[in-house]
This record gives sequence, C-alpha cells and structure tokens, in this order.
Amino acid sequence: MRLANALLEALHDHGAREIFGIPGDFALPFFRVIEEQDRLPLYTFSHEPAVGFAADAAARFRASIGVAAVTYGAGAFNLVNAVAGAYAERSPVVVISGAPGRGEGSRGLGLHHQARTLDSQYRVFQEITCDQARLDDPRNAPAEIARVLRSAREQSLPVYLELPRDMVAVDVEPVEALPRRSASREALAECADEILERLAAAADPVLLVGVEIRRYGIEDRVAELARRLGLPVVTTFMGRGLLAENDPPPLGTYLGVAGDAVLTGLVEGSDGLLLLGAILSDTNFAVSERQIDMRRAIQALGREVRIGYHAYPEIPLDELVDALLERAGKMTSDPGAATVTPSEYPRDLPADDEPIRPSDIAAAVNDLMATQGALPMAADMGDCLFTAMEIEHTQLTAPGYYAGMGYGVPAGLGVQAATGNRTLILVGDGAFQMTGWELGNCRRYGWDPIVLLFNNCSWEMLRAFQPESRFNDLDDWDFTAMVGPLGGDGRRVRTRAELKAALEEAVARRGRFQLIEIMLPRGCMSTTLERFVAGVSRGH
Repeated sequence: MRLANALLEALHDHGAREIFGIPGDFALPFFRVIEEQDRLPLYTFSHEPAVGFAADAAARFRASIGVAAVTYGAGAFNLVNAVAGAYAERSPVVVISGAPGRGEGSRGLGLHHQARTLDSQYRVFQEITCDQARLDDPRNAPAEIARVLRSAREQSLPVYLELPRDMVAVDVEPVEALPRRSASREALAECADEILERLAAAADPVLLVGVEIRRYGIEDRVAELARRLGLPVVTTFMGRGLLAENDPPPLGTYLGVAGDAVLTGLVEGSDGLLLLGAILSDTNFAVSERQIDMRRAIQALGREVRIGYHAYPEIPLDELVDALLERAGKMTSDPGAATVTPSEYPRDLPADDEPIRPSDIAAAVNDLMATQGALPMAADMGDCLFTAMEIEHTQLTAPGYYAGMGYGVPAGLGVQAATGNRTLILVGDGAFQMTGWELGNCRRYGWDPIVLLFNNCSWEMLRAFQPESRFNDLDDWDFTAMVGPLGGDGRRVRTRAELKAALEEAVARRGRFQLIEIMLPRGCMSTTLERFVAGVSRGH
C-alpha cells in the first residue's frame, strides 16, 4: 500500500470524513492521491487560514478529527494562526503538510518556501500541536501515523504530520490503530467516589459544562448525569451551544456581570461546583461578580481531575462521566436541583422603521427559529459573538477564548460540509474583510449558508475599549454589491422591518448563499457586550 493511501485510510478510521486544503507544489503528489482514492472528499478554499478554520469547525461539530492539508512553507505558515486557535480551544485538527523530498536539502541551495532552515516549519508546529511526525522512513511511518492520530483523539488537540513529496508513493504496511490509554480502574473509582461525596455534601451543587464534553462526544451522557444527580446545568461562554439538543437544555450561559444575574449568583454561590471540560480562561471567568474559589470546585479537563488541593492525572473525561453515571444510578438520593428559571431571550421584534441594534438581530433570529426551526450557528469574534449569547440556545461554534478574527465564514462552511446542515453565520464587517470572500467557494460545493453581516464600518469591539482611536474606523465596502459575482444573493437592511423581511426571504431561498448586510450605527452594542465591557472596565 502506498504511504499516502495508508494515511488516508488511517484518517478515515480515526473519524475524519473530509479534507480541507489548498494544493501547492510540495503537496501536489498527495493531493493527486486524495482525488484518485476518493476516500475523503476534498474541499479547497482560497487562503490557508480558512482551511484551518473550516477543519477546526468540522472537528468541533462532529466530535472527531478535522483535517487541513497544505503545502510546505508558504502554505503551512499561513495556517499557524488557525492551528494556534484550535490548540487554545482544544480542537483536534490534523495538519498534513507536504514537504521537500528527502534529498532536496542536500544540494547546498536554499529551497523555495524555506524560512530559516528546512526544519523551521516543524519546530513552529511543535509549539501549537501536541504531537508531530515527519513521515520520511517507510519502516516506521505507519507507527508514527498511528501514534500521532491517537494523540489527537485522546488529547483533543491539533497534531502535525509532514509528508515529503517523494514519500507519497512509497510502499508501507497498513496503519494499525493503537488502543486508547484508559484510566487506572482504582484511580477512576476513587476519583468518582470522591466527586459524588462532595456533591452530596454540598447545599448548592451546580454543573458548569465546557467545550470538552462536545470534543469527546459525551453531551448525551453528561445530560443524563445531570438528571440523575438533580444538578442545574449552566454552560461557560466558550461552551455556548452545548446540550442544545438535550431535554431539558441548560439554564443558560454563565457570563458573570455580563449575563443573567440569577445564573451568575447560582454559579458563584455554589459550594459544589463541578466543571466538566471547562477551560479556565479569562473569557470564561474574568468578569465574575465575585471570584470563584477554584479550590472548592471540582475540575475535569485535559485528562486530569482536580479536587481541592490534589489531582488525579490521566483520567479521560468520558471515562469519568461513565463512572459517575454508574454510581449515580445506585444512589438513593440526590443533592436536589436549585429552582431557577431558564434565561429569557429577546423575541417579538417589531416590524417598524426603527434603526437596527445588535440585540434586535438576536430577537429577529429567535423569532425566525421559533417558526422555522433551529439552525446551527458559526460566529466570528466581536459583537456578533456577544449577540449570539442572546439567541436561543442552539449549536454554536466560535473562537470564544482565542478570539481570533476571520473564523466565522470559513467555520460556517466547514460546519455545512461536515454535517450537511444549512448554517447561520454571524460576522462583523472587519472579520468579513479577512475571510468573507471564501463564500465564493459555496457554488462549487452546493453550500447555502445564511450570513448575517454586522456592518458598522468599524472595528466596534475594539472601539468599545478604546473609543478615542480613529484607527477603528473602516470604510463602507458595500458588500451586498459584491455578492452576485460570488454566487449568492444579498440584501442590505437598515430598519427592523427590513431585517425581518430579509430573514424570511433568506430562509425560503435554497441552493445559493444568502447574505444580509445589516447596517448598524457606530457605538451601538448588544446588551451583553455593554455589560461585558463595563465588567472589564471595573476590573472584574
């Protein structure tokens, strides 16, 4: 079996269902095999950052690995920012980079796309991936692939594979998947027992869930655990959209001073806070009304469980939840869920001639989903993401911690490629200038997302923190006028009545992407972002 074929089979066996990429000379032999074998569909984009964002979003929505394939140097270095974001937010993206052949660097000449040395790219990716391999030896290449792909699945982090172009057709043995590394039975039992004892002794236990429960595909089991234990469930900011398809859904999203005061009090006042898969980041916890004492909390993240002052290493999250479920089924009583009303979201947007505010967009989307059904969402960074916090709980992918711009549009395309479901994309004009042009690829693949473009001719979230700076001003690019040649339909709206009508029209049209360019006044923010900025300014 050729090495490239063995790699493609291994990717499929580990959960990959498509490849996002951009070809280049060092990667051309591998891309030829991708097409010939036709094992995994290939979706090409226009710029490498979009490749990384799409692979990231596909991995998040499918609770599996995403694949980004690029060429050496000029391609892979363009991918660094997207992979860094995936690492920060624990998304298992497999980066496959073509590379010079094994003897090409020995001629005494610098190779095109080479930076400082031929190894510079490999060393860069060592910083933003959890495992790496250079597939330059046919004898150990299958074992290297197996090790790296197991790392991606087990740790839910990006990995890096470098494939020299003269190795693509070399004969190798098939890749045999490695067995997963499980927890010690004794350690797992002791850990689960201690957690349940703490929850049973707590007067106000709460379950706060984060992104890892999606990464490991255990949302249903976590929901069942909450029901058995009688725990109220709240998501983190990054975890918005988790458990959206479970009954009952979470009470809401913890946003500290920026969110629902009742939920904030519930989380911060808990004497038995169980954090499952929640990243301890500033966006999740920096605007707390009062600081959460993590020494009294139970944290399960990154194959480690921390309880008070001690830790249980090498405890996979899914195995922990299964152990808790097994014991919870035997419990004769539960801690008792607090009586809390689920968060309310804006609805019933008037169809009038008033100018549109970001929170009006949330109301319009909530009205739409109430009649047309929920849509999965992808949001960029900025007020579009804070507006998403005011939209009824639905599946969402967004750069909630890394906070890099340009994620929303390619992520939305990655979601539709991975799931087959039409996606609602929320993006600001600044981020759209970066990657919005990837919508031009929709026509080739039959994707038809609905794009809500928040256009205030400004980097408005930056202005919120530094309003005196003129560099936050952007020009009006009239994006709607550019939509037709890209293969979509566009409409620019300025009033609430126009917004409602445009949304209804967009939902009714299938087969082409729909862009609604929503003109917003500068200085106008969503209610959630206003509270967030105020909280940061007060030093929360």
